[in-house]
Amino acid sequence: MTRRPQRRPSLWRITLLVALIGVGLYVNQVVVPATPPLFMPTVTPTKSPESFVNQADQLYKAGKINLAMDAYKEAINSDPNNPSNYVDLARLQVFAGQYDDAILNAQNALIQSPDNAMAHAIQGWALGFQEKYGAAEIEIKKALELDPNNPYTHAYYAEILINQNDYTQYDKAAEESKKALELGPNLLEPHRARGIVLLNTQNVEQAVEEFNTAIAINKNIANLHLYLGVAYKALQKFDLAEEALLAAYALNPTDTVALTELSRSYFGDGRFAQAAQYAEEAVKVSPADPRLHGNLGIVYYKLEKYDKAIPELALAVHGGTTADGVAVEGIPLDYGRVEEYYWYYGFSLARSGRCGEATPIFKALLTGVPNDEVAVFNATEGLNACEQASKGPIPTSTPVPDLTGTPEALTPTP
Repeated sequence: MTRRPQRRPSLWRITLLVALIGVGLYVNQVVVPATPPLFMPTVTPTKSPESFVNQADQLYKAGKINLAMDAYKEAINSDPNNPSNYVDLARLQVFAGQYDDAILNAQNALIQSPDNAMAHAIQGWALGFQEKYGAAEIEIKKALELDPNNPYTHAYYAEILINQNDYTQYDKAAEESKKALELGPNLLEPHRARGIVLLNTQNVEQAVEEFNTAIAINKNIANLHLYLGVAYKALQKFDLAEEALLAAYALNPTDTVALTELSRSYFGDGRFAQAAQYAEEAVKVSPADPRLHGNLGIVYYKLEKYDKAIPELALAVHGGTTADGVAVEGIPLDYGRVEEYYWYYGFSLARSGRCGEATPIFKALLTGVPNDEVAVFNATEGLNACEQASKGPIPTSTPVPDLTGTPEALTPTP
């Protein structure tokens, strides 16, 4: 028998086989463990709640309230069980005038921590701005029971008391504002609250000092500049008032209060064209607000633009629909600024030869606000002028007896 000769193994095949085995081992030991499973979402690094809180604090100090609130919301999403984030967000929402949202977030904090004094305090503060004073005081007193030495709570309580416009509460408001300053002399809210109390009790020079101190702590809070501007306006320091109010407007361009106060400051300074500019802007921001239409109508009257004044004042008095289709609800006659809308409306109609419409307005003032000397005087002069209207055009002014705060006939005071 003959045997076939054996082949010698191929060296290159052995090398290839060893290489393939090596590659397989590498893939199995290194590549596969490092590869995420198919069709599973890729894990990405997330920011910690603390980083959002730090970011919010920096944004708040920079006056970027809306962005700061967004950062606190991110912190809450990252850590929904931390009551402090809800409290901090609610505090900024009060500064921003978002009272419903502030109350909701204070309540969210109380769900996590029922005895959280700051949550009760901020909820009371927000309720006060909604004129729910009874509920506000309940929350504030609960906060003081839990933490009697919290300067923020005393400051919020002072604002709640003073904003009720009840003279019997003024002493208590002053006491609370002083206590807040004693406990937190370097904090913003105690100086703000003390300034508001002083402003409402006619201690305007001292109020200016408190608002300036608060602004030195954080110059980027719009309503601090707003309060300062109102205080300067009360002192008839119109240049300083306009500077402060422009700062408030720059920080919050959609704040109709700042726009209206700017308009009234320019009005008080006799610069009616500038007053009209800001009154018009306020109406654009909130076209359904009858008071803003009333303010704009008064400015148009002073500019002798009666054709423009009448529709604006009519919206304030009777209500109606704007040229853009926005519904406006008229304001019932009452003491205070509302009566001014009525008498300016009457004067605008009278000067436009529409005494048939003006007379009922003047009569309404005589019966509706009989205890206001200026209103009664203006209404009487308006009726007299309309009775004489058939004899010739109504004069632009007529000398009148010297009554405190009383203008010349047919030149009512704002």
